[in-house]
Amino acid sequence: MKKAELVFIPAPGMSHLVSTVEVAKLLVDRDERLSITFLIMKLRSYSKIDSFIDSVSAASIRFRFIDLPEDEPDPNNPDNALFSFVETQKPYIKEEVSKLVSLSQSSPDSPTLVGLVLDMFCTPMIEVANEFGVPSYIFLTSGATLLGLLFHIQALHGEQKVDPMEFKDSGAELVVPCLANPYPVKVLPSFLLNKEGLSIALAQARRFRESNGIIVNTFEDLESRAINSFSNGNTPPVYPVGPMLNLNRDGDRDVESDKFKDIRQWLDDQPLSSVVYLCFGSRGSFGVDQVKEIACGLEQSGHRFLWSLRPPQPKEMGFGVEIKMDYRKEVNSDGNDDIVSAGEIERGVRCLMELDNEKRERLKEMSGKSRKAVESGGTSSTWLVVELGFGVEIKMDYRREFFYDGNENIVSAGELERGIRCLMELGEEKVESLKEMSEK
Repeated sequence: MKKAELVFIPAPGMSHLVSTVEVAKLLVDRDERLSITFLIMKLRSYSKIDSFIDSVSAASIRFRFIDLPEDEPDPNNPDNALFSFVETQKPYIKEEVSKLVSLSQSSPDSPTLVGLVLDMFCTPMIEVANEFGVPSYIFLTSGATLLGLLFHIQALHGEQKVDPMEFKDSGAELVVPCLANPYPVKVLPSFLLNKEGLSIALAQARRFRESNGIIVNTFEDLESRAINSFSNGNTPPVYPVGPMLNLNRDGDRDVESDKFKDIRQWLDDQPLSSVVYLCFGSRGSFGVDQVKEIACGLEQSGHRFLWSLRPPQPKEMGFGVEIKMDYRKEVNSDGNDDIVSAGEIERGVRCLMELDNEKRERLKEMSGKSRKAVESGGTSSTWLVVELGFGVEIKMDYRREFFYDGNENIVSAGELERGIRCLMELGEEKVESLKEMSEK
């Protein structure tokens, strides 16, 4: 049979590229006739992305990466910068897809283009797929619960004319098919509670429905309720393919650095269950005042901690702009240079959890708890507290905007200290109960 080719279009940025490549590896391992071309959108040259691509290319002859012309996001529209940037890439995408189709038609040995796999932020490229008469599939790097929530919000807004923004300061709750429990409107993601963010989310959900299928970075045991909620035929087929993990650390040249080794050694030297690890995601950050409150709360709790600390991105700088501010000096004003970068901490903790057997078993226990948290009502940390009782509430409805505009609700050091102490000093009976729950 003739060889087949898929075109993958990841969103700009390292994290989405890595998970996209992992999906591609899964597919080519299942069919030797399949090859994959990645069309890489770049805001600017990133050395880590380049080294990652070089590493993956060297490992597979069935992967090909094509760099699209570099461009810049609209500095006058930071809230919508990513989506407007993706829209500007459509002519470049169309040109490359046209070349692949022409080559396939002119040469019997060339593979046939059988579909476009689009990152969740690249839905405008569905139009390109339609123009060339090939299927389009969405790759959702988040879980199935978020997908179900987006579809539900879109249905409420379109069919029942319900605007969640009207209820954001109330005690209103949503009954969402992908969740077992009512979902308080006040803890919805921030982008669903502002006009422009909601408009973008609704447009995304509508475009998701136009695709031929949705590939989700999740698995049945983790989000069975959410996955089953798509079986009513009102959405495109949903394919759980996760978890997508780059355990080989392709292209990561920092894992043998001295700082990385120091972090791992420090973790190895600490007593079991004695370290609080703080990480708020690849885009999670706080203003200086909140950072200092968190630091005071941690210090006052008396417990060891590692903190993946990253600077906020000011709104006026827009999406994908390198931050030049000296965040260490601004936060750590006493001059003691003891702040470890987010990347160093992440690499150290990940490698430790992957390589050390005892730590890996503890991670397995935690995954069991996470599974039960999701089955009981979603992936939000809210449900760790509300449903299962093995999380500790500090501030349930705390929210922070994606870009930092200087305005921030501050959680005090005292609140943080109480939460950390409560979490770390749970009674033995409670700890045993949680352990039993994780093993069921």
